[in-house]
Parts: sequence; structure tokens; C-alpha cells
Amino acid sequence: MENTADLLIEARWIVPVEPAGVTLEAHTVVLRGNKILALLPRDQARQRYPAASIVSLPEHLLCPGFVNLHTHAAMSLMRGIADDLPLMRWLQEAIWPAESRHVSAAFVRDGTLLAAAEMLRGGTTTCNDMYFYPDAAADAFDQAGMRAVLGVVVLDFPTPYATGADDCLRKGLAVRDRWRDHPRVGFTLAPHAPYTVSDDALQRVASLAAEIEVPIHIHIHETAQEIGDSLTQHGTRPLTRLERLGLPGTNFIGVHAVHLDATDIDLLARHGCSIAHCPTSNMKLASGIAPVDTLLKRGINVGLGTDGAASNNRLDMFTEMRHAALLAKAATGDASAVPAHTALRMATLNGAAALGLAERIGSIEPGKLADLCAVRLGTPETLPCFDPVSHLVYVAGREHVTHVWVDGELKIDGGKCLLHTRDSELLRLIAMWHTKLVS
Repeated sequence: MENTADLLIEARWIVPVEPAGVTLEAHTVVLRGNKILALLPRDQARQRYPAASIVSLPEHLLCPGFVNLHTHAAMSLMRGIADDLPLMRWLQEAIWPAESRHVSAAFVRDGTLLAAAEMLRGGTTTCNDMYFYPDAAADAFDQAGMRAVLGVVVLDFPTPYATGADDCLRKGLAVRDRWRDHPRVGFTLAPHAPYTVSDDALQRVASLAAEIEVPIHIHIHETAQEIGDSLTQHGTRPLTRLERLGLPGTNFIGVHAVHLDATDIDLLARHGCSIAHCPTSNMKLASGIAPVDTLLKRGINVGLGTDGAASNNRLDMFTEMRHAALLAKAATGDASAVPAHTALRMATLNGAAALGLAERIGSIEPGKLADLCAVRLGTPETLPCFDPVSHLVYVAGREHVTHVWVDGELKIDGGKCLLHTRDSELLRLIAMWHTKLVS
């Protein structure tokens, strides 16, 4: 048994992410079942495991699958529905009215299938989702074979999904109970934002999160208006209000965190919080530039998220890595801010750590689950290649992803998606919802 393996994945370069800054050449990842058994030089792996199947990737970089730390998957069906608007106008004039008319379990299932196909094609193997009807989302992610952490969304006001915060929690926790033993589906408590959830509901979220040991996933300090409104209504900044209510902690994932002062950063560092940095969405909605370099230097865990396709408009972690690195350099005037290896770590292991999954995914280490992404760097537009990790962040795109494994199962093969749902069926569903949304 010791010398049995199911699959050898050989690549020109392997970037395990942990240890940090390491790039291995002519190495092999050895898989047994859904786990990484070993990471060895190619010749040693072939000698030790002669009966295993081999996937040879001579022009490729192999890295952990990407962890999209914040998205609203089903909103892929609203991609481009209301572009070039600031956040609150975008929400109040376009998104919330469209959701009130159209969001349903069927909408969420179909939109999530579309999102899963897009993310898998781009090397994303895990996402942290926040949306209505989590049961329908779980069905879709399960069908796609993708790893997902689903938010038990909490809002004070009525939606097509629930009548208010209590109803949100009742329904969401029932869904969690139904899916709690699934190997690829997890849950967070996801109060939408401080400006949409009351003190009483936020306190209940804090208590429940500690009781059932799940992360808290919440939009925070996204716009300057949010800060001003909180000062007017509550006499304090949003993060300070959340601290008084008991939310910040090592299980806290604050999304966006654009408008932070020194006190806010001290609070995040003191409580061991994580941040989901969404650079593309922040730019598109003109929310601002998050102080990511400062957060990282303070030891705050920062992962990357795309946000939803309605405000990005892509679920593309290559774009997020590139934008995170470039924005940090532009904002600080320091070309060394957020180097390529750091951007890759933010897109993989940091996201896994925020979700409490760092012992299972996020790096290529023996004993971890085999969530892997292969990127071809042998095409004319990616050559010459002097530094493969630099190329991954600054040159390559999702179109260069050729193979993706989730839980040891091949999901993208030669760039072709192996979903049970055919592209023709996805296109039919998209056309149906497009017609409904424009009617």
C-alpha cells in the first residue's frame, strides 16, 4: 500500500505556495484517491510509483486551485445589467429591483451552474458565496463538483427569499443541517452589511457563529458613504460598532475593507480578522483602493475575491491577482508591494485560511486534498518565460488553464469543461433568464 498511487501529475514548474516563495522544476505531484500523497522529483516519483497513471504537462505551471474568497455566484445571470453606476445607485436602482422581481430557487440554481462553469475554467476550485436560496446553490455546486462555502444570508428587510433576519437564519440554518456532512460544501453566517442588519440580528449572528463554529462573512467599509452614514446613525464607524456587538475574531471575513483608518486596521489586527480583497469590483464601482500592503505588513490575512459578475464582470482570479498587485504598487509608490508570490498566496492559501480550510486546501502538500490548477506557459504570448510565478500573475490568463482537479477529480481537461451540464444547456438557461430580465 505504501508504494501505490493513482496518478502522477508531472509539470515543468510546481509552485506549492507553502513553503512561501518556492518554485520547483521537473517535479511530480503524487495523488492517491482525493489526496496529495507526495511531492517529488519526477524521476523519483516514477521509480517509486511505477503503476500509477501519468499526466505530463511539459509546458505548464502547476499550482493550488484558486480560492475565490467572495462572490455572489447566481448574479452571473445579471452580468452587465447595470454598469457604470456607483454602489448605492447600482443596488437601489438596478440590482435590488431586479432581484425582487426574478430571484427564486431556480434563478439561483441556474446562475450558480453558470458561475461554477466559469470559475472552474479559470482554475478556481473553491468559492465563498453569499446569496439567497443556499440550498439551490449547494445543488448546483454539487452538480459541478466544485468546493463551495455558502453564506446563510441575513438581511433585515423582506426579500423574495425571506421576510427578515429571523426568517433568513431559520431557513439558512436548516439548509446547513441538510448539507453539513457533504465533503465539498461548507457554510458561513453572512449578514449582508452593517447598513442592512440591525444590532439585535448582528449580536445573534455573533453568538451563533461561536456556537456552531462557522466563519462570519460580511461586506464592510466598502464606500466612504457607508462610513459617514454609520457615524450619523450609530455615532461610530462600522467596524467599531461590530466590535461592540462581538463580531470580529479569527472567524471574521470582512469583504472590501476599502476605507480603513489606523484604528480600523488596529482592530482587524487585534482580533485576527481576515479580509476579502476585491480589487476589480472596487475599481468598477469607484469604491476606492484598499490599503492591502499595509494590511499584509500588519500580519492581517488577506485573500482575493471577484465579487459577483454583476459588479466585476468576470469571475476571474487571474484578473484579481494582477489587479491586486498593480493597485498596491500604484497606491504605495512602491514597485515591490504585493509581489507575484504574495498575490498567488492571497489567491490560494490565504483564502483557504480565512475559511478555516488551510489544513485541507490552498497549497500543494502531502495530506492535503488534491485541488490543483495547471496553466500552460508555452504559447507565443507567454514566452519567453524567465520567472513562471511572475508570468502567472502578470502575463497568463484563464484562457491558459488546461487542467483543473477538485478533490482529486479532473474537472477541466485540455481546456474542456467536464461538467455534467452541457454548454448547450447552459446557453439555453442563460437565454431564458436574459429574456425574463429584460422583459
